[in-house]
Amino acid sequence: MRYPKLRELKEAIKALIKGPYTSKFPYAPHEPSEGFRGRPQFHQEDCMGCAACSQVCPSGAITFKVELKDGKAVRTLIYKTDLCIFCGQCEANCPTGKGITLTREFDLSTTGKREGLGHQIEKEFALCEFCEEAIVPKDQYVWIANRLGPLMFTNPAVFLSYLDESSLITKTTDTILAGKDRTIRRPGRFKILCPKCRREAVLKS
Repeated sequence: MRYPKLRELKEAIKALIKGPYTSKFPYAPHEPSEGFRGRPQFHQEDCMGCAACSQVCPSGAITFKVELKDGKAVRTLIYKTDLCIFCGQCEANCPTGKGITLTREFDLSTTGKREGLGHQIEKEFALCEFCEEAIVPKDQYVWIANRLGPLMFTNPAVFLSYLDESSLITKTTDTILAGKDRTIRRPGRFKILCPKCRREAVLKS
């Protein structure tokens, strides 16, 4: 028969006197340690709607869809808690670093329906002023402009979106179309255009 070591005896006596080592959860709140990977959370103000998080999510917990709402193109980013493996790739690959972050929330059990798990946010798209195709979310243009600084004035779509969001300009209702043939005129280069229409505007100018 092997006798327990002194260290094991010490731990046993300590447990008898002080009680169990485990936490009292769920009878008392539990505070996770620093760096704990809990439920991801979108932040409306800091997320630019680029959907990079959905591209790197290995479990497909983050998806997006683009639809028309009240005459505006909107990208909806959808997070589903029941599919998330809490790997942290969404936070690590967010260009802004603050658009989606891991919280310390871990008690996610529910008796509700699966469809109600998770949350979502919406981002309005910038539309091409010629063909009205959705290009990128407006917040993404603004984020790029802030990153570029003075260099943003080399790209009309970027600096026009920045000035519009900053209320430094007022958009007019004039058109860049020439009659019914929908031909892009030379001034069309200084509008917000999708890559296809911008290429056409440059070639025809």
